[in-house]
Amino acid sequence: MELSGSATTCLSQPVHYVICKLGFEKKDTYDINNILSGNCEVRWQAVTEHVCYLESDQSVDYIKSIRSLGPVCESVNMHFKSLAKEQFLTQYASWFHWTNCTEIFLEVFDVLQCTQTTEGALGLMKLTSCLERALGDVYLLKGSDCPFLLRDLLASEQLAVVFGQAVMNVLRIFIGSPYGLNLRNVLWHGFASPHEIPTKYCAMLLFLTAGLGQLLQTYLLRTKCILVHRPYVIFISLEELVVFPDLNNETLSIAEELVRLSSFVLKTMLPFWIAALTAFKQNRYADSVILLLPQLEVGLRLLFTTANKCPNRLLTAEVKFMFKINYDLMLAKHLDNEEVNQLPLVLEEPAMDFLWDFLNHQEGPRIRDRLSHGEINLEAFPREVANQIVAFAITLLCRFSDEDMFSLKEHMVIKPLISCANSYQSRFHPISQLRKQVLECMKSIHLWSELPAVPEEQVQTIKGLEENGEASTLTLMISEITTQLQQYMPQNCCSLDDPINSVLTKRLLIELCDRRICTLYSPRPVLEIVVILRKISSQCHQVSEQVIASAEVKYMQWMNKTLRSRQRHNYLRMLNSIKFLSPVLQLILILITLELVSVHSVCKKNPFDYQQYLKFLKSVLQYTENLVTYTSPEKNKWDETIELTNKVLVKIKKVSDRKLMLIHLAT
Repeated sequence: MELSGSATTCLSQPVHYVICKLGFEKKDTYDINNILSGNCEVRWQAVTEHVCYLESDQSVDYIKSIRSLGPVCESVNMHFKSLAKEQFLTQYASWFHWTNCTEIFLEVFDVLQCTQTTEGALGLMKLTSCLERALGDVYLLKGSDCPFLLRDLLASEQLAVVFGQAVMNVLRIFIGSPYGLNLRNVLWHGFASPHEIPTKYCAMLLFLTAGLGQLLQTYLLRTKCILVHRPYVIFISLEELVVFPDLNNETLSIAEELVRLSSFVLKTMLPFWIAALTAFKQNRYADSVILLLPQLEVGLRLLFTTANKCPNRLLTAEVKFMFKINYDLMLAKHLDNEEVNQLPLVLEEPAMDFLWDFLNHQEGPRIRDRLSHGEINLEAFPREVANQIVAFAITLLCRFSDEDMFSLKEHMVIKPLISCANSYQSRFHPISQLRKQVLECMKSIHLWSELPAVPEEQVQTIKGLEENGEASTLTLMISEITTQLQQYMPQNCCSLDDPINSVLTKRLLIELCDRRICTLYSPRPVLEIVVILRKISSQCHQVSEQVIASAEVKYMQWMNKTLRSRQRHNYLRMLNSIKFLSPVLQLILILITLELVSVHSVCKKNPFDYQQYLKFLKSVLQYTENLVTYTSPEKNKWDETIELTNKVLVKIKKVSDRKLMLIHLAT
C-alpha cells in the first residue's frame, strides 16, 4: 500500500485557527497582577471575567473567550519564565499537592523554560492526565462513579459545587470541550505536531491547577472533608504482557533510521518518534509510551484513510465530528457508514489482535486509556510494558516502508521482532481468557491426587453410596460420554482403558487450548456462549479450591483426633465423593474446550437451536453453582453432591447422544 506522509498538519482549518491563531489576535499586554495577588493566590474573579457567554442561551462563547484569554495566557507564561526554579517551588509547589503528583507539575515548569517543542507537548499530555485524575478524586467528595470522559467530569455538578461553575467554565475552554481549545484530545489523539501547541496554554493550565488547589483548600477547611486519592492501577502479571524480546540500543538505533524512512510516519510528526525512542533509551518509560501512542494512532489513521479511500479524514473534522477517527473506529469491523473497514485486511489478524489486546479489551492493560486518564503512576511505569509498545511500533515501521530498506528489515535484531508480531495471538479476548481459566482450573484439579489420604486401616465402610449403585452409574456415564467425545480429541491425549486420566486430560487441554482460534470480531452468539463457559469454568475452579482446602483441614483434624463421630463420617463421605468429582470436573473442562474450538464455525455457518443450546449450558452452570454451595466448608453436603452430579451427567449424556453439542455440529 502506498502511503503519503507529506501532510503538513493534521489539524483542519477551523481547528488550526482556534489553537494556533485565535488566542494571538488580541495584542494587549496583560498585567499579571490583575490575576495574581502579592502572596501568589489566583484572583479567580479576574480570570473568569474573560469568559464570554452567548446571548441566546448563556452558554460559553468559546471563540470570544479564547480570544479574550489569549493575552492572559501570555502574561502567565512570561511570569513563569521570569521565575527561578527555587522561586517557583517556594510560591507554588504546595498548591499542587492536591493532585497527588506534585513532581509532574514541577516538571511542567521546567518544560516552560525548554526550547524543545516535543517536551512542551509531552508536559501538557502529562499535566492533563494528572489533572483529570485529581479532579476525579475531588468529584468523589460529592458523588460516586466518577465519569469516564473528561468533558462529562468538567460539566458535572459535583465539581461546580467545590470550585464554582465560573471556574469550571474556564477549564472547559482549555480542555474537555470540542468547542474550545480541546488541548487534551488534540494531543492524545495525535492531531497536533510539536510546534502547533502554543507554550502559553501549557503555562496557563499549570497556573489554573495551582489556583484550583487554593480553592480546594478553602473548601476542605470549610466543610471538614478529607480528600482521598484513588490507588493507581498496577500491572500485576507483567509476564502475560511480554510478547517481544527486550530492546537494546542497537535495535533502537536501527529504529531511529526506520523512523526517518518509513511511510508509516508523517514527516511533521518525526520529532515525536525520535523523542519517544530517546525517552526509552533514557529509561523514561512512561514518557516514551505517552509520546508513542498518539503517533501510532496517526500512523494507523494514515493507513485507515488510505485503505478506506477517505484521505480527507486524516485531519480533525468539524467540531461535531471531532476525533471520530480514533482507535475505537479504526479497530472496528465496520465504518460509521456500515461499510466494511479495510484496515484489518491491511494490518492482518496478528497486528489487530495486539492492538485490541493492549488498547481495547476490558481485561487487557488498556494502556492508552489508563495513561491518558491518569490511572497509572507515571514514575513507576514498567519497562516491560513500554518494551512491547515500542517493539510493536518498530514492526509497523518495517512493514510499511520501501523495498530499499530491505537491509534494515532483515537485520538480525529486527527479524525476531517481526517473527513475534506475525505469530501473535490474542491474550485478553474473552476466548483467550477462557482458555487460561480452563488450564488454571485443571492445574488445581491435578493437585487432588496429592491430597493427604487417611490410612486405609482407619477407614470404615461407608454405607449408602455403594448400596444404591450411584457410584457404578456415575463411572459408567462418565466412560460413555468420554468415549463418544474421543473421536474429536487428539489421539495421544486419550485412553480407552482409562477415559478420564488427569495426566492425559491436562495434556489434552493444553493441546486444545494451543489451537489458534479467530477472536477478532466474534459475533454476539459466540460471546454469549463464552460468557457462560467462563462462568462454568470459574465455578469448577472454586469447587476444586474448596475441596483442596477442606481435605487438608479435615485430614489434620482426623490425624489429631479432633473430629466428632458425625464429622468423621462426613469426612469419609467427602473422600469418597471427590473420587467421582475429579473425573466429572475434568469431563466438564474437556467439554468446555471442545465447544470452544467449535463455537466460531458453528455460529457462523450452521443453523442450530441457539436458545436450546444456551438452556443446556445454563443447566450445567446451575450444577456447578450448586456444587460450589454444597462443597463449601459451611455446607459439606456430599450426598447431595453425588445426586446433583448424577443428574447433570444424565443431561450431558442426553445432549451428547443426540449430537447437539457444538463439537458435533462443527463436523
